[in-house]
Amino acid sequence: MSILPQTTREYVLTKVGAYRNLEVRESPVPKLGASDVLVKVYAVSLQYRDLAISIGAYNVGKNENIVPCSDMAGEVIAVGEDVKEWKQGDRVCSNFSTGHLHGDPDEASVATSLGGQSPGVLTQHRTFPADALVRVPSHLSYVQASTLPCAALTAYNALHGPRPVKAGDYVLVLGTGGVSIFGLQLAVASGATVIATSSSDEKLEIAARLGAKHLINYRTTPDWDKEVKKIDAAESNLILPIITKSVDVRGIYIGSVAQFRDMNRLIEANPDKVVPVIDKVFPFENAASAYAHLESQKHVGKVVIEVFKD
Repeated sequence: MSILPQTTREYVLTKVGAYRNLEVRESPVPKLGASDVLVKVYAVSLQYRDLAISIGAYNVGKNENIVPCSDMAGEVIAVGEDVKEWKQGDRVCSNFSTGHLHGDPDEASVATSLGGQSPGVLTQHRTFPADALVRVPSHLSYVQASTLPCAALTAYNALHGPRPVKAGDYVLVLGTGGVSIFGLQLAVASGATVIATSSSDEKLEIAARLGAKHLINYRTTPDWDKEVKKIDAAESNLILPIITKSVDVRGIYIGSVAQFRDMNRLIEANPDKVVPVIDKVFPFENAASAYAHLESQKHVGKVVIEVFKD
């Protein structure tokens, strides 16, 4: 039996106001509870939420001295005595909110949101509740899988909620950030026709390679909404279509563990259509540079911090 780590190197946000206030510290690895799983974190992907929390633009709790970030992929290295589903060597991601197992979020599950309301994942080792974990799709690396918990699951929840997208539907994605790119890929995998917008023709070329059928540069075409209407014949007066089509408007707070597992089944069934788009990977020691690249908005897809080499 391998010797388990007693300490972990992790980042903390020492002061809200700038991501340059991120510092590495050494902390003890929490004791493994009976229903816990100890995971070696291989990769962490960034969300805009992480940047917003660091600069003080998104206050979701006591953010100073908290371990940041919510999205990770890693390897199980130990399990509690009551854990049956996981074993040493399993490749896993944690759900964004470790307490959101199924159904709609509530106050209690939101309080378990990683990297804000509760300590995050920008660390070498972390314990998780066993029921918060999902298995990594077999064709994805740790770097790729780390992008799934927030961006991918948000897009999946939007497309496969109460009225799942289907062949023949149109899906409009705005921009080429993490959620939009996953929305594009998951929509294509579901048979929908995707309209993609961006301010960059180069980024639109990437969207086309991923399966978008209609491309609109909103910088050169300011009235891009009119172009969308030409493509899908949408009504200019929204009131009647909203009524006659029984349009739903709903907020989305990422998704549950149950939805995460459903999404992974869709991803594994479409390994050629749903491969996370990674813009750039930064080493653990250069986490602040990863934040800076995210802030620049030059990326397409996801920015990832590699904690350990896969």
